[in-house]
Amino acid sequence: MSLRPKRHTQTSLVLLLLFLLGSGFLTTSLLSYYASRDSIRDSIINTELPLTSDTVYSEIQKDLVRPILISSMMARDTFLRDWVLAGEQDNGQMTRYLREVQEHYGAFTSFFVSDKTSTYYQAKGVLKQVKPDEPRDVWYYRVRGLDEPYEINVDVDLANADRLTIFINYKVQDYDGSFIGATGVGLAVDAVVKLIDEYQARYERSVYFVDTTGRITLTGAQGGPMGAKVGDSLADVPGLDGLMEKLPTPQSGQFEYREQGREHFLNVRYIPELEWYLFVDKQDKALAGIRQGLYINLLLCLLVTAIVLTLVSLVIRRYQQRIAALATTDSLTELPNRRGFDILAEQALQEAQRDSSPLCAVLLDLDNFKLINDQHGHLAGDQVLHDFAQQLRGTLRQSDILCRWGGEEFILLLKNTDRQAAHDLAEKLRQQCAEQRYEIEGQRLQVTVSLGLSQWQAGESLHTLLGRTDRALYRAKQAGRDRVCIDN
Repeated sequence: MSLRPKRHTQTSLVLLLLFLLGSGFLTTSLLSYYASRDSIRDSIINTELPLTSDTVYSEIQKDLVRPILISSMMARDTFLRDWVLAGEQDNGQMTRYLREVQEHYGAFTSFFVSDKTSTYYQAKGVLKQVKPDEPRDVWYYRVRGLDEPYEINVDVDLANADRLTIFINYKVQDYDGSFIGATGVGLAVDAVVKLIDEYQARYERSVYFVDTTGRITLTGAQGGPMGAKVGDSLADVPGLDGLMEKLPTPQSGQFEYREQGREHFLNVRYIPELEWYLFVDKQDKALAGIRQGLYINLLLCLLVTAIVLTLVSLVIRRYQQRIAALATTDSLTELPNRRGFDILAEQALQEAQRDSSPLCAVLLDLDNFKLINDQHGHLAGDQVLHDFAQQLRGTLRQSDILCRWGGEEFILLLKNTDRQAAHDLAEKLRQQCAEQRYEIEGQRLQVTVSLGLSQWQAGESLHTLLGRTDRALYRAKQAGRDRVCIDN
């Protein structure tokens, strides 16, 4: 009959290891993740985006702000003002002037509109006469009423097959400050879009422009944030709807927003020459990789923890079984010892009480065993005890409980066995022992055994049962040994 050690100690230890390993792995992984995340965020916000914004701004100054400077120079050109004040005598002079500006500075178009004659001059010649009631001439009358010296306007170019063009419309004043016309140059929108696409491909950022009212003015060919088009408001873009409230004009800075679970970092820079904001937008692809690394790391940690806990549990279980066996097993005979007997006997007693089945106890004591130790030594005595135990175990049923009670005494519990059947078995064991010869140092020793037997009575404790059995053994010893006595 097997002995089962308690599992609460093992469970507590496994739970403690699980807590320690899990806490250690989780803490290390999270600390590593947050350290990497903060480092990347700091690099993006304080280094990458500002540097990209500065570079793009420099490019803008060269490619977009340059037409403003050209228009400003034209508005203050003495030739242009003198030609207008002289009565606009030779149209060819103005045409050559505009063509030279366009070719020399690489502008897409150049123009001058006279307020006195309402004539629209272009590098190709006189284009038309502007009229207040003509919708396509609204821009001119708007410029004439401006308080600022110029405006930036996106419109179609009459001189170039209505191609969409960014115009810098500059007011021209005479030497007394009176308005005499409007001049400037234009840059094709598709060229600017191409320029933005180059910025985005070069710096792997999303680049777009927003005016002070929050409307997108310029984007790449694929559109702005989340596919927003020119003219769309930031208020309609997920994640950016509240940005303008944080961005009083003019204001620059770093901002963050989220869309569909993805984090974005923004560097916003106000460009006073254009009166636009430059937005440089970077999605957190690096942070997404860090998060994915965290999930993989946690999964690996979980796997390692599971493997370690499984191995530890197996080792603990093996050692517990080993310790339990050492605590409840006699090392010489490999039979349960007195501690083991107490556990097994209580179980057998409960079964007998529950099932109302007979249960008998037998105490066995080798006769004159001290003489064997004295004459042949303790090693010989140990050999006799070992062989006797093996002989008993080979005779009994698997359900019978056999233990070493101490010294040369053994105890036997016979389940589902009444007094008569127990007596028959005890007598059989006595005869086998008497017939057995033990080879000790070339000698064949004979050992006899005395046996005391009693049957459990309903309601009786184990202690009482063993006491009656011990008295029966005492009578067998007193009666001359090598016999079986039953307690009545």
